[in-house]
Amino acid sequence: MVRVLKEAMAQALVPYYAFAGEILSNSLGEAELLCNNRGVDFLDAYADVKLQDLNLYNPDESIEGKLVPTRKHGVLSVQVTELKCGGIVVACTFDHRIADAYSTNMFLVSWAEMAQSKPLSVIPSFRRSLLNPRHPGSYAPSLDHMYVPISALPPPKVPQPGADPLISRLYYVTAEKLSLLQTLATSKSSSYKRTKLESLSAFLWKIVAKSAHMENANQKICKMSVVVDGRKRLSSGDEDMTTAMASYFGNVLSFPFGEKIVNDLKEKPLSWVGDEVHDFLEAAMTKEHFLGLIDWVEAHRPEPATLNMCCSGNSDGPGFMVSSGQRFPVTKVDFGWGRPALGSYHFPWGEEVGYVMPMPSPTVDGDWVVYMHLLKAQIELIETEAADIFSPLTADRLNLLNAD
Repeated sequence: MVRVLKEAMAQALVPYYAFAGEILSNSLGEAELLCNNRGVDFLDAYADVKLQDLNLYNPDESIEGKLVPTRKHGVLSVQVTELKCGGIVVACTFDHRIADAYSTNMFLVSWAEMAQSKPLSVIPSFRRSLLNPRHPGSYAPSLDHMYVPISALPPPKVPQPGADPLISRLYYVTAEKLSLLQTLATSKSSSYKRTKLESLSAFLWKIVAKSAHMENANQKICKMSVVVDGRKRLSSGDEDMTTAMASYFGNVLSFPFGEKIVNDLKEKPLSWVGDEVHDFLEAAMTKEHFLGLIDWVEAHRPEPATLNMCCSGNSDGPGFMVSSGQRFPVTKVDFGWGRPALGSYHFPWGEEVGYVMPMPSPTVDGDWVVYMHLLKAQIELIETEAADIFSPLTADRLNLLNAD
């Protein structure tokens, strides 16, 4: 199996040559990708454990530092771990400056197709001209609030002894519970239901706000960001652009966020929070928003920037980010020995704010697997107050109990 994976990867890296390069700094100090065919760090490992015995609920115990490689050089690192039961875990770590999850999903599908000697269903496009800035450039003032040049950052927080750690957990949410959240998150005045992602985000925003216990916590600001992919927004009905952006390899993301007083999030109904999520998302789901973001980046070059979400001051309350992994192609990543038992992201990203990633269940259509990387106190509150929504991910949820 490992030999098949190595040979297929070598073939997949031909069209996805960006993953075989390395990142250097140019004369202006900007990060540049050097496509020098450096290659990918590929680790072959063995774990004396059966797949059904892995603690999927607690990836900090079973995944981190064991099954997921640490990327030391290059853009992509891969670890293939053979298990006692004959199963296999394929884990990749990539540099987010080069690719977003959409791009990496394309690569995973192509890798699997190569392993089965199938023609590639998608050929990646590296047409950077698709994201050229306008002349003259123009952008909404809101982008100056959404993104912050590194030079404008406040001094970093001094780590507090005994500070609450960020931990990772995996949960299972049924379609029935998601439908319930949609109903609760939709106000009577709304002409249509809030989406499942909006509803789940609103529900978690209330719980994270309730977890705030600093001085004057009720008057603090709680932030939440929801990641938006701009590929369809930039296409805006143009068939040629739609086709081009569907195979675009790179980063086409924006990070709109909302900020509300903790007490409002705690006390107001979920439908009010759902409206707030919808409102800040709606403003970023347009072609003009993404064209403005391209112009904003160009106007601030060569200085790097970061997300406002990730540079909260000492007076701020809690914050976290939600990204959608619903397009994770778990059923398509078949290397020739059957569809995966689980496809998941693992994203302990090193920032002070948490991260949530819902993904489709590999076993039941409509159900979700939800990855959470949040403060320990936030996780504990979720498990106390929403145990009926979020069930720990276990082997039986994935039909693994009778696996050989």
